[in-house]
Amino acid sequence: MALGGRILTWYEGRWIEGNAPILGAADHGAWQGTMVFDGGRAFEGVAPDLDRHCARLVRSAEIMGLAPPMEPGALAALFREGITRLGTEVPLYLRPMMWSRDGSPAIIDPDPASTAVAVCLEGLPLRAPGPMSLTVSPWRRPTPDSALTEAKAACHYPNNARIVRDARSRGFDNALSLDQEGHVAETASTNAFLVSDGVVRTPVPNGTFLAGITRSRVIELLREDGVEVVEEALTVADFAEADEIFLTGNANKVVQVTRFEEREMPSTATAERARRLYWDFAHQTRRAA
Repeated sequence: MALGGRILTWYEGRWIEGNAPILGAADHGAWQGTMVFDGGRAFEGVAPDLDRHCARLVRSAEIMGLAPPMEPGALAALFREGITRLGTEVPLYLRPMMWSRDGSPAIIDPDPASTAVAVCLEGLPLRAPGPMSLTVSPWRRPTPDSALTEAKAACHYPNNARIVRDARSRGFDNALSLDQEGHVAETASTNAFLVSDGVVRTPVPNGTFLAGITRSRVIELLREDGVEVVEEALTVADFAEADEIFLTGNANKVVQVTRFEEREMPSTATAERARRLYWDFAHQTRRAA
């Protein structure tokens, strides 16, 4: 997917400008859905938690039954080289990918030895703070016994796409999706937080959604700053009654919600605090380098 900016891809030992073709028509990953990926960010001269994103890609590949041909440290080094090549004038989306070229004799499962790898960097602005509306999706999250929910796998994203497509058709930017028990899991593309009586609350990881790297970092930063953060089972009613809602994810880090269903949210103060804390953390990584 070309996100709109300059693209630089590393594949098979060389850097390629533009939206490089990396899959063949007969690649197992193209027609059997074994592609796994991750997404880091580089902006303002920093690339926070790049090591964690690269490590999660390797874990996702292993869950998918692939044999990762590259370790997290080598992936991170490639991204640093790519960032140097592209420069730091615009924010970058950093996407490492692995997939199978061949299947086993049974065809459906991948041949681990055929695992391929690519890394892609694309120019992509971060969303500025502003209006953000949220609804509730009719589509639910898969369970760990019905899908590889522990992996950040491309095959999960058609369900995410219909969640956000439905939300936008009804005049919203995104939507909360529920697990099979009726508890809030996440949105189509982010983890979700609410604030009630000064306490930050977020769905407890239960295997139906990825507990994101940015989510974990924001929880850590808020707690260090003296904010109580609780992970627990939450309902739509909890979000409907919240003083504040905000979202975290790699693409835009921390995003405030200004409207939930037809209700204008009364505050964005905690979201602004979390965003400041995250930006401070990100720039501390540069000073520590």
